[in-house]
Amino acid sequence: MKKTYSMDMIHGPLFIKILTYALPLVLSGVLQLLFNAADIVVVGRFSGNHALAAVGSTGSLINLLVNLFIGVSVGANVLVARFCGARDYDNAQDTVHTAISVSLVGGVLMIFVGFFLSEPLLALMGTPADVLSDAALYMRIYFAGMPAFMLYNFGAAILRAVGDTRRPLYFLTLAGVVNVVFNMFFVIVFHMGVAGVALATIISQAISAVLVMLCLMKSEGMCQVHKDKLKIHGDKLLMMLRIGLPAGLQGCVFSISNVLIQSSINSFGSLAMAGNTAASNIEGFVYTGMNAIYQTCLSFTSQNLGAKQVKRIKKTLIYCLIVVFVIGFVLGQASYRLGNILLGIYSSDPEVIAYGLVRLSYVGALYFLCGLMDVMTGVMRGLGYSVMPMLVSLTGACAFRVIWIYTVFQANHTLDVLYASYPISWTLTFCVHFICFLFAYRKLKKQNLELM
Repeated sequence: MKKTYSMDMIHGPLFIKILTYALPLVLSGVLQLLFNAADIVVVGRFSGNHALAAVGSTGSLINLLVNLFIGVSVGANVLVARFCGARDYDNAQDTVHTAISVSLVGGVLMIFVGFFLSEPLLALMGTPADVLSDAALYMRIYFAGMPAFMLYNFGAAILRAVGDTRRPLYFLTLAGVVNVVFNMFFVIVFHMGVAGVALATIISQAISAVLVMLCLMKSEGMCQVHKDKLKIHGDKLLMMLRIGLPAGLQGCVFSISNVLIQSSINSFGSLAMAGNTAASNIEGFVYTGMNAIYQTCLSFTSQNLGAKQVKRIKKTLIYCLIVVFVIGFVLGQASYRLGNILLGIYSSDPEVIAYGLVRLSYVGALYFLCGLMDVMTGVMRGLGYSVMPMLVSLTGACAFRVIWIYTVFQANHTLDVLYASYPISWTLTFCVHFICFLFAYRKLKKQNLELM
């Protein structure tokens, strides 16, 4: 990897490097959200509320189906970062080629999963009949692009492991422009509706996947990809699965809880669904800023663990918690205070806007709690713990939300009660994660990697 793009995470001032690493991630996340925002705004404005609800209702289900592989990409990121931190060329190379191979196999598999399971799962969620066919069509086309989606995500994870967050940003910039152009072309000119926005999305994903692969193939150093070396190394796959599978399973179960919440929202009708979709999209811009800090914490922790720089791990956590709080609080409050204006971009229907404001008041305004929780998860995974953060998150967030839906929400069937489950679960989970980190960090010091 060229020095102009990689970053030395194990020496030098931490705070500036954390910000330098995170900023391109924030911008990359914003661009990915603009893909979805372009889909939602165009379809909402030119195809109506039912099409808007159809696209929005697929989000939690898509996440459920792909999160297992996204978790494995987290495992790839952790391993590559650790081997690079330890300057272990051979193991880094084997991990890189295993990760790319897994992404291709997983992407092909997901084409069939999306094609055959989209409509039955959407129906199981209670998606209204007037939305179901369009939602299923969107998902089938979307999943046809899964190989590109997986390839980009695994490739970007490898680049992030060595501190290269700028080139994925450049690739997404180009892909984002293409996505917006094709959105308007397919929907406004050819009146293709949800099929048009799905097709535009997979074209843009294909472009970003090709670019990230060309980048890895032309790179120099531990992360260079050679076509003739693409194979799955069993030992590296097992290591990636040990770290990433719990993260993926956690993401899947989180998505199940979100599917249950989406099903509960569906019971309020298509206008509530449309309002929830618009508000969720706005919140996504807040979340992507916070998620960049989670990824930053993950990579910096992994590299410094490989280099046995234990002092820097604690400092990394402190800085990341401060930054994620500022991002989450400022942007979250802005999304709520400017809610009327922002929701008006997605729909001019007063009822849709009113429903969206209910969500923003509970979720958007308090989103910094989710950011704090995720950073704690990131530092634990960076330290190599996979099962512990999974169990904590599943119990503190997912199980709590499911219980909330079947108890408190059933007794008080309002959107306010439903959305209140989010900030409460984030707070509980953060507290337990923090306690777990204290024990894990104490264990590191006892291993004499480096005393404080």
